[in-house]
Amino acid sequence: MALNFPNMSRVYDSTRRAVRFWGYDSAMESSFFVTADALQSLQPDMKLDVASLLRVFDSNRDLICVAAGKIYARGRKGSYCLVGADF
Repeated sequence: MALNFPNMSRVYDSTRRAVRFWGYDSAMESSFFVTADALQSLQPDMKLDVASLLRVFDSNRDLICVAAGKIYARGRKGSYCLVGADF
């Protein structure tokens, strides 16, 4: 079964300065993080507050999930971090 993202939940992680979301490969859950800098690369004029970060994540979710799938395919780990260069 391929990696998919049926869980629409996401949360801002202030320690990592990233939005966390989850992907699933069959029954296996993996955590993904997309950094604030990566989100800003998708929308350079955004504000750097939590609401704006989540809004940019939501409006680019499909692109982010595609990038997450590519990173996941490189090798399985406990969690994955997407940065600006991934887009």
